[in-house]
Amino acid sequence: MDPAKTVGGQAVIEGVMMRAPGAWSVAVRKPEGHIVAQRHVLGRLAERNQAARIPFVRGMIVLWESLSLGFRALSWSAEMAAGEEEEPLSKSQIGWTMALAFAVFAGIFIVLPALAAGAVAGESGLLFNVAEGVIRLALFVGYIWAIGRSAEIGRVFEYHGAEHMSIHAFEAGEPLSVESVRRYPPEHPRCGTSFLLIVILGSIILFSFFGRPGWLFLVASRVLGIPIIAGIAYEILRWSGTRSSGWPARALAAPGIWLQKLTTRVPDESQVEVAISSLVVALDDEMVDDVIGRGGLPGSALEVRSVVLGVTPPPGEE
Repeated sequence: MDPAKTVGGQAVIEGVMMRAPGAWSVAVRKPEGHIVAQRHVLGRLAERNQAARIPFVRGMIVLWESLSLGFRALSWSAEMAAGEEEEPLSKSQIGWTMALAFAVFAGIFIVLPALAAGAVAGESGLLFNVAEGVIRLALFVGYIWAIGRSAEIGRVFEYHGAEHMSIHAFEAGEPLSVESVRRYPPEHPRCGTSFLLIVILGSIILFSFFGRPGWLFLVASRVLGIPIIAGIAYEILRWSGTRSSGWPARALAAPGIWLQKLTTRVPDESQVEVAISSLVVALDDEMVDDVIGRGGLPGSALEVRSVVLGVTPPPGEE
């Protein structure tokens, strides 16, 4: 796969996390106005975990690792955005936080839809599963819409757009100037929002084969079935990401792109600058040389990279 197609990320509080083939980084704009960042080396997953070479299994592993890195990035960004210096979360704290988040997720998006579907479906197993899936999808979309009304989450959605726009420009071989990046759309077909939507739609199809089971089997099948569906969803997104010009890939990506109208917004220039900085920090030296050769790279991005890596910044352009 083209290394450029393996770059991804997520929005954090007043910043962006980027993940490149060999490292991940997170950059945040401090209240004082300057950008700070950190970088962590992260070898290819297939080299660190043999199971990550197995199709469908690797999707589950990627999901867990992405959640873990996401929590770490969010924790650090919250500290930086608030201007506070605190001890980073330990692995056990991250694990407990993720377990609590999954429990809340299961209660709202697994148990609650089943309860509501049971009240309207009568004895029909097919109607129960369809109603459960539709209610789960409605809850998911409604939740995203509701949190987007918050000014704080609205800024996160703007950084989400900046992340996607920077990756678009990088993948297209265009200069990573603020002006160039802002020409791209804030939606991206490999977004985690698309992944979650595929998981929810896939659950409607998969669980329809179970009829209307008892409560114990119902909850167990949903909890255990989600990782399986996640593995399938990852393969679908991975396939569509390498064939984005074909109509099947565009059709698969379309629902996620529509949903991203809620989870992304057009960022301002300062937010795009943060996203570019995070991307430049995450890339290896060879990729950064390529980006510099395209021209237009903000000098601030190179300065942030030089501070994080402790090296003399190469000549760049403002």
